Amino acid sequence: MLKTDQDPAQVSVLIVGAGPTGLTLACELARRGVHLRIVDKASTYFAGSRGKGLQPRSLELLDDLGIIDEILANGRFHLPYRGYDGPNVLGDLDMHEGRHPTPDVPYASVLIIPQFRVEEILRKCLAGWGIQVEQATELIAIEQDDATVTATLMRDGLHQQVNAQYVVAADGGRSFLRKHLNVGFEGETWQDERMLVGDVQVDVLDRDHWHSWPKHKDGWVALCPLPSTNSFQFQAQIPADEPDEPSLARFQQIIDERTGMPSIRLHDAGWLSLYRANVRMVDRYRVGRIFLAGDAAHVHSPVGGQGMNTGMQDAYNLGWKLSAVLSGAPASLLDTYEEERLPIAAWLLGATTKLHRQVFQSNADLHRDEKFLQLALNYRGSSLAQGEPSLSTILQPGDRAPDAPLRDHLGNEVRLFDLFRGPHFTLLEFFPGGEETADDYELSIPRYKILRHSDGPQRENEWMGRDEHIWNIYGVASGCLFLIRPDGYIGLIGNTQSAPQVKDYLRKCTRK
Repeated sequence: MLKTDQDPAQVSVLIVGAGPTGLTLACELARRGVHLRIVDKASTYFAGSRGKGLQPRSLELLDDLGIIDEILANGRFHLPYRGYDGPNVLGDLDMHEGRHPTPDVPYASVLIIPQFRVEEILRKCLAGWGIQVEQATELIAIEQDDATVTATLMRDGLHQQVNAQYVVAADGGRSFLRKHLNVGFEGETWQDERMLVGDVQVDVLDRDHWHSWPKHKDGWVALCPLPSTNSFQFQAQIPADEPDEPSLARFQQIIDERTGMPSIRLHDAGWLSLYRANVRMVDRYRVGRIFLAGDAAHVHSPVGGQGMNTGMQDAYNLGWKLSAVLSGAPASLLDTYEEERLPIAAWLLGATTKLHRQVFQSNADLHRDEKFLQLALNYRGSSLAQGEPSLSTILQPGDRAPDAPLRDHLGNEVRLFDLFRGPHFTLLEFFPGGEETADDYELSIPRYKILRHSDGPQRENEWMGRDEHIWNIYGVASGCLFLIRPDGYIGLIGNTQSAPQVKDYLRKCTRK
């Protein structure tokens, strides 16, 4: 549903699919004032958990959208695994032991939260911009030329044509748009490696552990409590010849056979599913004015908790670029979406496949490295990663811009992420000696002077790095500047005389 003063047949962006990817993109565009519609062929919102973990980088995205408090209130950090051999407890394991917030990383580990709750909070955010998902609305045909995309939607048996400047396919692994565009989706399906998955209520077990029986001869089974619900997510490895129709009775049978704990009773199933591991990705993210994102572009093993998060990051990358081009930036900016996100998908498939093999073959889960938190993923080497890496001993163009504590001219404590928050570029100018900025150019973006110390009164646009954190985190020893993109990545590192480079960068990424 659009705002009442907008023509539903003429939009800037049509988003097809209202899962986490589509909703994140819709929120990104809505807060930038982009005229959009978001449609989904489902008549009701999906109430199953599916994905159940938000990685730290996704939490930073949700912080930027201004909805992190509600997300955190509905999730839980550091939910330990409790391993069993039959009824006997083997011990507890926190996969993220030792990972706690620091000045540069405010969210240091995975937040357990069911996917449907994330979607619910994103829909609420979107409604705040006057936009709602159009349910029971299916895309059935699409055509495009150099100037526009014409989509045919069907609702209640009636057809409607919509003209959009751009269309984004966020319609899942079985994407109609991807198939219609004949985009390659190379990979494989592992027919012999399958799981039963579902949301059930459970008697007896506490909700303070992720309960797991990894050593049964027929395969592992696990029950994970879902925060903000009364349910657990059930997961069980099953044989290749398992019947295709999962049932609560079959779930209970597995619990009885593999746990040796007859007191565990399952009931009130909300969602039951048979999962086959698909590992596939597209060979391109764009066909003319149509873009692919999320599961429409890449599917993989759920081991490692990357799927929902990677789709949201696709949207975070694409959103600001679409908005900029619609506002007059060069259309070539949109080419960088595929340039930056396709290599991430390729890494993702390789990493999750390796982890999947380890889990399924050894019946054990493993400690995750930093890339699985998505904080270490970067766009180094992208055409949008520019400047002089030697000016920082730690960071390079294309890296995630870390958080840091600051003090403003009134002595108030502020996070660097507070300055980044919003749909804009941010310029940080570091002056370790407190010298004056060479203010010989004007910019239409927020611009902050970061001081190590000051010989006089601190001015309104000057910020002191508290306890040297920002200087250490950014690896800065001399005067330099960092241009931060709207999605929180470093676009440019330059010296204090880099005004021409900053202007040129912004010319290529913002409105004319």
